[in-house]
Amino acid sequence: MFEKTPFEAMAKTISESVPKFTPAAMQEAIKPAQDNLKAWADLAQNQAKEAQAALLETVESIKAVKDPQAAFEVFKASAEAGMAMFAKNLKAAASLSVGQFSGTVDAIEKAHPAPEAFAAVAKGMKDAASTAESTLDSALDKGASFAASMAPETKAKKAR
Repeated sequence: MFEKTPFEAMAKTISESVPKFTPAAMQEAIKPAQDNLKAWADLAQNQAKEAQAALLETVESIKAVKDPQAAFEVFKASAEAGMAMFAKNLKAAASLSVGQFSGTVDAIEKAHPAPEAFAAVAKGMKDAASTAESTLDSALDKGASFAASMAPETKAKKAR
């Protein structure tokens, strides 16, 4: 009955699938997306709290400063801490992204009609994502060490 036209084939698929669309099935299908969004919201909230605490610490430190050189040192320390926090936050975001990507690839592999045939592709995709994360980590570490090596010496360091 439903095999004459593409529309009829689509109608057959829909009519066979409709009984499977229960509220429980819909909730189960959307749960991974909800979990992923919650993980991003938690990460953003934690990073915002950390940034706010660092800013408040800088403000409190600068309040007590009377000497311009001391103010410069406070701002320098704040900038260094900010760069370290940026690198840490970027690494955390990359880690979360790669973890979620790997989870999605695993779900695709599980749902694939021939999971054993998709396994090599899935492994390659996850390995590529892991390599990208490692490369980012390495670049951030090298960038931080380069920036530290290029920082001008302070008067206290020069006097030694």
